[in-house]
Amino acid sequence: MRLFLAINLPPAMRRALMEATGPMHTLAPDVRWISEAKLHLTMKFLGEVDASRLDEIGATVGSVAARHAATDVTVSGLGAFPNSRRPRVLWIGVERSSRLELLAHDLEQACETLGFEAEGRAFRPHITLGRIRDRIGVEQARALARAGRRIGFEDALPVTAIDLMCSVPGGATYDLISSASLSRQEL
Repeated sequence: MRLFLAINLPPAMRRALMEATGPMHTLAPDVRWISEAKLHLTMKFLGEVDASRLDEIGATVGSVAARHAATDVTVSGLGAFPNSRRPRVLWIGVERSSRLELLAHDLEQACETLGFEAEGRAFRPHITLGRIRDRIGVEQARALARAGRRIGFEDALPVTAIDLMCSVPGGATYDLISSASLSRQEL
């Protein structure tokens, strides 16, 4: 099973994000745009995992979630990895709040104790909007960057749970395996 930990977006936010970025979809039809149902904030990619480990992973994530208070983070600002001149991944940013970064850190450490490889780079919260397989031309990259700057999407993402997700073979859908609620109170 191909697993990852995520904060799923509320359906209304997913819809609004798709509507706001629609002009970019038209501008770059060759981009592999992420479907509305699959928009999420990845907290940790686990990779291929045997199904026998689901309970262990779920319990560990639940333990981490119980130590963190629910919060909201702002979603806004489009960008690209590695950069807008040579985009491979198009994304919308997620506010780098201390609570979200601490949650990501604690999840990373907990997953490392389970034998998952630690991420070798800093946590950069974002929601992937599209992937570019083949390089695009300079003019199309510039046009995408201009279109991205014109999109004024901003919304508050409630961070209330960490979801253990499975990418269904073929990547057409993501299935929710389990969900661990964050504490409703300050600890």
